[in-house]
Amino acid sequence: MTPLQILALVAASLGAGVMNAMAGGGTILTFPTLLLAGLPSIAANATSTVALLPGALASLYGYRDEVRQNPGWLRTLFLPSLIGGTLGSILLLRTPEKVFAALAPLLILFATVLFMVQGVLSRRSPQRAVDDPAHLSKGRLAAASLLQFGVAIYGGYFGAGIGILMLALLGFLGMSNIHAANGVKNFFGFCINVVAAAYFIYKGAVVWPAALVIVGGATLGGYAGARFAQRIGKQKARAAVIVIGLAVTAILFWQQATK
Repeated sequence: MTPLQILALVAASLGAGVMNAMAGGGTILTFPTLLLAGLPSIAANATSTVALLPGALASLYGYRDEVRQNPGWLRTLFLPSLIGGTLGSILLLRTPEKVFAALAPLLILFATVLFMVQGVLSRRSPQRAVDDPAHLSKGRLAAASLLQFGVAIYGGYFGAGIGILMLALLGFLGMSNIHAANGVKNFFGFCINVVAAAYFIYKGAVVWPAALVIVGGATLGGYAGARFAQRIGKQKARAAVIVIGLAVTAILFWQQATK
């Protein structure tokens, strides 16, 4: 990698760490930056997933109390998350490089739109949490498991925006306490990413020099994320992320059109 590419990766990973600390969606920055650094699209996605995993673990630790207080939800959706995340990662490495490269701008656009939707979800008023899904009907539980399985496949395949999808799913299930939902969402997001990362590492799909740069930058960005959000305001930070996501989508569409 050239010094300019390393600098771009550091900047993107710092931004990704800040994003993940505030709302999630750091892949929107790291994945296209890895593409612009010259990595093939599948290797870029695998590298981004692995490199952002330490930050996901830190977020999970921050919500450890909420996770411990909701064991019913963890038991209900644990297996669909693991199986779906594994299947998604396998599908990614079996997708032809040209096909995934063509999908990349659509995936970034989808993730950006989800990030925009998250702003609406995050304004819900915290209410009493539903701490046990046992009251749900068998049909609704089956639907929830199937939906989480689909979310996990997407998460293992690409990943950006899965937190937003899971918040919507948990709301559908009746979990109205946004803090509890965030904790459960982080737990399942980590489960999905860790099985995907393990498979990518096992198959040798990770470009480690780039991954290590992102790990360092994302860790620093995550540490500074809360203070940064307070300084510039969460809405301005979210607006910046949306603008970046749309700009990156346009650039990737333009690259595809000029090939």
